Amino acid sequence: MTIIRRHGPGFLAAAGLATAATYAGAVWPALGAPVLALAGGAIFGVFARRTRDERFAPGLASAQQRLLGAAIVVLGLGLPVGAVVSVGRSTMLVLLGTLVVGALAAVVAGRLLALDRESAILVAVGSTICGASAIAAATAVLKPDRDRVAYALGTIFVFNVVAVLVYPPLGHLLGMSEEAFGLWAGTAINDTSSVLAAGLVFGSAAAHFAVIVKLVRSLAIIPMCVGLYLGIRRDRGAATPLWRTIPLFVVLFVAASALSATGVIPSSWMPTLSRLSAWLIAVVLAAIGTTLTPQRLRTAGHRPLLFGGILALALGTSSLALQLCTGWR
Repeated sequence: MTIIRRHGPGFLAAAGLATAATYAGAVWPALGAPVLALAGGAIFGVFARRTRDERFAPGLASAQQRLLGAAIVVLGLGLPVGAVVSVGRSTMLVLLGTLVVGALAAVVAGRLLALDRESAILVAVGSTICGASAIAAATAVLKPDRDRVAYALGTIFVFNVVAVLVYPPLGHLLGMSEEAFGLWAGTAINDTSSVLAAGLVFGSAAAHFAVIVKLVRSLAIIPMCVGLYLGIRRDRGAATPLWRTIPLFVVLFVAASALSATGVIPSSWMPTLSRLSAWLIAVVLAAIGTTLTPQRLRTAGHRPLLFGGILALALGTSSLALQLCTGWR
């Protein structure tokens, strides 16, 4: 009972903000629940600081620390490993090609802009893999400053909105088929909500194919987390066996994805699991939002936003080029 009294108010506050953001994100998919949850948390944080109400602090801190791994494991249950095969060889070439181009662009642009390492990694993984989910996974490994997480999410949000507005008319102008547009959206737009929004504007078949491509792209979370963790260990000079350097939530994510591929989990559960994972991530982001202040966000400057723009352009153009090379129309 003591634990409930201590942590309950903060957990309930974050859960309520996440629920409201989820419903609002369904109405305005271009905004999406992650950004709305973060913004709601920031507003709630202002209220808590002004009233000096400390009841929420323990639960909010626990939500930040304990729910990320759970959200990522649940995400794995909705991403069967066998889905990689279903997208086809030509799709995989575009998927892998855009990931490689995005990674190279991130390295070059990050150095040219002299970004701090944490901000560069967060914006890069959010842009090249799967938006808020990838940022959440990277946050669990890196444990970065909360204002950098917020700025990375804000950067992703800006280019999600731009993509939803620009991609559909540009796709029609280029004479793309619905599947070709779905592949473009799935490989170049960040968050699933924005991928779906852009696809629906173009056509229902485009939306369906775009979401499939996006889910396959999300599987890159696995090597991303392992790579980040190994990099941290190397930089710190820790002589730790390889098997002990892999975060537990990554192992559980792989296990959940493999379990999903066996067919044990009914396909009718997949939408619910996806929504649950998105909601858990929104809870974490709402909790993070309560720690933010305008002063902390202003210190990030304009360079991460420029960095995100460079990556968005690199992903969009490379996806189109690769589609032309592999025969997609």
